[in-house]
Amino acid sequence: MRYVFLVLALLLSTACTTAPPRNPGDICAIFREKDDWYDDASEASKRWDSPIPVMMSIMYQESRFVADAKPPRKYWLGFIPAGRMSDAYGYPQAKDATWDWYKDKSGNWGADRDDFEDAIDFIGWYNNVSRRTNGIANTDTYSLYLAYHEGHGGFKRRTFAGKPWLQRVAGKVSARSRSYAAQLARCEEDLKKGGWFFGLF
Repeated sequence: MRYVFLVLALLLSTACTTAPPRNPGDICAIFREKDDWYDDASEASKRWDSPIPVMMSIMYQESRFVADAKPPRKYWLGFIPAGRMSDAYGYPQAKDATWDWYKDKSGNWGADRDDFEDAIDFIGWYNNVSRRTNGIANTDTYSLYLAYHEGHGGFKRRTFAGKPWLQRVAGKVSARSRSYAAQLARCEEDLKKGGWFFGLF
């Protein structure tokens, strides 16, 4: 019986860890609920010089913080399943080739796209490459998201110019980043003291 309880406790703990945050619109609530995420995001921010609100707003847009998120399915004739729109996967919705590139260049060979720590590090790394390759400021969430979506070559060719819908999405990501930044300013000092302390209030 004790063994059964241990297994159940482990399963519940895993479910709580991988479930998306209950209030994804509030970065303080996210980090209060997911007590390891702030430290992971902070380390990625320091490593790649990419602000936490920028990285988190991109992740929100890409997956809504769903660990095993996948692109929509394609259908022939409107009803016959024909695979998915792309091989993007996980929190960052990174494609296989891009993820392999990240693992090679960052040295994070054991990285998984459904692991938050690895995913936030990937987004920080990609933003850093966008800054070095395309000259985008690390606080320019609008342009960073366009480069994230279109690729560095696509951003340079301005492929987004013919996609008003994508520009609107980038605007939403930028607005969320500003909102996250304002929220984080109010709670970051408590977060730095430790998730267990912050969770008491």
